[in-house]
Formats: sequence, C-alpha cells, structure tokens
Amino acid sequence: MLALKDVVRRVGGRTHIHPTSLELRPGGFNILLGTTLSGKTTLMQLMAGLLPPSSGRILAGGRDVTGVPVQKRNVAMVFQQFINYPNFSVYENIASPLRVARLADPQVRARVGKIAELLQLTPFLGRRPAELSGGQQQRTALARALAKDAELVLLDEPLANLDYKLRESLREELPRLFEDRDCTVVYATSEPGEALLLGGHTATLHEGRVTQFGPNGAVYREPVDLTTARVYSDPPINTAQVAKRGGRIQLSETVSWPAQGALAALADGDYILGLRPHHVLPASGGNGGVQVEGRVLIAEISGSESVVHFDLGGMTWVSLSHGVHAFRVGETARFTLQVERCFYFAPDGARTAG
Repeated sequence: MLALKDVVRRVGGRTHIHPTSLELRPGGFNILLGTTLSGKTTLMQLMAGLLPPSSGRILAGGRDVTGVPVQKRNVAMVFQQFINYPNFSVYENIASPLRVARLADPQVRARVGKIAELLQLTPFLGRRPAELSGGQQQRTALARALAKDAELVLLDEPLANLDYKLRESLREELPRLFEDRDCTVVYATSEPGEALLLGGHTATLHEGRVTQFGPNGAVYREPVDLTTARVYSDPPINTAQVAKRGGRIQLSETVSWPAQGALAALADGDYILGLRPHHVLPASGGNGGVQVEGRVLIAEISGSESVVHFDLGGMTWVSLSHGVHAFRVGETARFTLQVERCFYFAPDGARTAG
C-alpha cells in the first residue's frame, strides 16, 4: 500500500500540489483522472521519489519513504513519452531491471519470455527500439516495468501516443497483466472513458487538488461537487442556472419540471444543474423526460454515435446519442432532457441533490 499524508509540493511561491492524503492499495488500478496541468504527473513524481514533498509524508508498505530517492525505492515507471535503451535489444531492455537485481540467467530468460508473450513481443526480442513501431516500443517499456516486479508501478498516460486499435487492446489487457501481482498500480489519464474501462479506484484532480477519491463507479455516479462532475465527463457536462420555486424546477420561462423525490425537500433558491450529454437525447429517442428545442450549432456523426452542439436559451448544450441522427446546422431540433439524471449543485459548487 502507498499512503500520502498531507503531502504538499510548492515551487517558489506557487503551490503545485495542495494538501493531499490518499491510501492507494494493491489489487485493482488506482486512477488519477484530470486534465493537462491538473497535477497528475507531479503527484506521480512525488510518489516515485523523483521529487521531494515540501511538507507531509509518504509511506510505502507502512514504511516512511519521504525523501528517499527513486534509486533506493522499488518503483517501476512508464510515461507517455516512453523511454527504451537504444543500444539494447528488446530482450535486454526487458531484462535490464532483472540484471540489476542480479537474477540468474535462467530466471531472466523465463521471466522475459513470459512477459514478451503476454505483450506480443516474442518475434521482436532480437530487434533494437529503432527497428520497432511506436506501439511496439511502448509495449517494450511496459514489459520492462512488468519484469521489474516492483512494489509500486506508475503509469503516466502510457497509451496516449498509440494508435486507436492498439490503445483499445491494451486498455483491455492491462488490468489482466496486473491482476495476479502484489503491487500498487497508479495510472494517470485525462480521459474519463479510459478511467471507467480500467476500473478500480479513481482520484479526480483539478489544479493540484484531489476533489474526490473512491471506487470508480461511485465517483462517476455520485460526484461530490461540480468540479468533480466536470472532470469525470467527456464530452463536458451540460450546466445551467435553475431555480427551485415551490414544487417545480425552472430552467427557463417555458421549461420546467416537478421537483420530485429528494428534490421536494430542496430549499427554494438558485442552483446549478448538471446533466451529462448522454442524458440529452434526440426527441425521437427519448423516453419521458422534458422536451426542449434548440438551434443546431455543430453536428458530428461517427459510425456509432451522434454528437450535437445546440443553443438553448443562449447557452451551448451537447447531446451524445447512439446511432446516426440527421441534424442540419442552423436548423431547430427537439431534444429530450432526462431530468431524473440531473445533478444539482449549490452556487459554490457543492452537490445538493440528484
């Protein structure tokens, strides 16, 4: 287990990581989810011992490793910009941490062979990195991290530079590669969809702060505040000012719905509504919900999904739906808001209902 206790990182007068306490356990991935510059890489560098914290403590397996350099820690790292030894073969790249650990040659051969087979690198063991594709080089870096059998494995957006098909394949394979290993795995990503696929526990980050940490599905379904909901939404979550007046939620002069269930107990006042794009559907595909009309601004059709940006009361909303739907830019279209899926936040962003 890796534990961070009130860890802070400051550089000059600027705080890069605000007070952070986390307990990251073996068995399943620990995801750091946030946009670029949210603090994911800095947090990983602190975990690895590449950077010292300005204050706070870092514990590995119950042992205080604050300030212990990475060379004296049992850590394996794979970053977005993967690094391999250019003068080594693929075999020797994978074997390098085992050589450092002074394993006997038969043990090295057995472990390299097993890991190379898992990552489909066996045909390339005699090649050097320059002779490999980008995907093969990244798999080599991953294989070296697996070979080390480290207590802590840090994966910083390791699939970001790979082509779509290989990325999808490795996303499915990675959890299986670690499922029988007694190590703590930390995986950083800026993609909410990737976090959901990998499972485990997720910490959402924003401007150097962990806004929420817990089981992956729980953080996604029950964000504690608007910032977390925004971090964990792709396309971005739709937001709008609404008012609770008596028994109704008012979105505009012409659009409202009953304040039922937990909403009935909500005090009258102004709130921020949040509704994920896949709960805003073309009217023909919506069951129940509230009907609205908006002017289509952008229509993006892929092989299996339709993404539509439309103007609703002067604000841009996004609809994400399965299948191909015919929308024309500039025309008015009807959409269904699945309002039972709405989140409601106080003006300061704290979750109140939904």
